[in-house]
Amino acid sequence: MHTFARRSFRTVTPTAGGAYQPGVCNIGPDEIAQRRRAGHIGAIVTLGLLAFLLLLRLPPAWRLAVAIPAAGTAITYLQAILHFCVAFGMAGVFNFGRVGRTTSVAEEAARRADRARAARMIAAGSAIGLAVGVAAVLL
Repeated sequence: MHTFARRSFRTVTPTAGGAYQPGVCNIGPDEIAQRRRAGHIGAIVTLGLLAFLLLLRLPPAWRLAVAIPAAGTAITYLQAILHFCVAFGMAGVFNFGRVGRTTSVAEEAARRADRARAARMIAAGSAIGLAVGVAAVLL
């Protein structure tokens, strides 16, 4: 595996009390579970949209529309797998407690690392979504 990929998308296991790591880990078990559930819902929506488009027998190009929910689903699953919330990274916060509570990231360097990680995850999820959309067109 390429060194950049290992550094950019390594998974971490939060410590028992939770441990914020700039650009690496910004959510704990409750937030991770929430993203996993949201990913499952997104996968169902994506498959439902594809089934609907196939049922309507629209031209294959219409199936590219599944790229949008597929990208969102991919980003959501990446958040669960990588223990990093894209929105939290962009907002400069983290949470290792109950869902809905956040703590601000104090250091600018840490906020920059979080924004960079979030941008890489958005790019990766978008690429996955596009690949799913292209595959749907080719069905």
